[in-house]
Amino acid sequence: MTDTVTDQLVAANKRYAAGFTDPGMDARPVRKVAIVACMDARLDLHAALGLALGDCHTIRNAGGVVTDDVIRSLTISQRKLGTNAVVLIHHTGCGLLGMTEDFRHELELEVGQKPNWAIESFKDLDQDVRQSMARVRTSPFLPHTEDVRGFVFDVTTGLLTEVDPEDTPAP
Repeated sequence: MTDTVTDQLVAANKRYAAGFTDPGMDARPVRKVAIVACMDARLDLHAALGLALGDCHTIRNAGGVVTDDVIRSLTISQRKLGTNAVVLIHHTGCGLLGMTEDFRHELELEVGQKPNWAIESFKDLDQDVRQSMARVRTSPFLPHTEDVRGFVFDVTTGLLTEVDPEDTPAP
């Protein structure tokens, strides 16, 4: 029997746990920031942002899109765990770029049931970051919306480029 990826991860965890020492940290992020980013495996957020264990809350999903579930997580992060800043990170070469809601239709044809969630695909990275910033800033559940900034991470250079929330895309 060959090891599955999950078997390999469990074995790695056993090695990790053998030398593990409880850091004695609180669940509240030291830097009081929540980061919403894409789940893309190329984004090593802690390394890219100079973060250490315990510095931030990290919320990841396909595209780094601010969905209802992200608002839920941010609400808990702010109201119960003390964060007061939100950083949004999309990235170049994202799989959601150019994808369409046709994917939902394809799934329905394949499995016989339409997903109850939206794909949240986009054609313009900067515009989608702006939309995500607006969703955070206008949520009635979030008490801290003054320090919300959005960025695009370049997967080939490792650099962040800040997105101006006031820019409007060219027609």
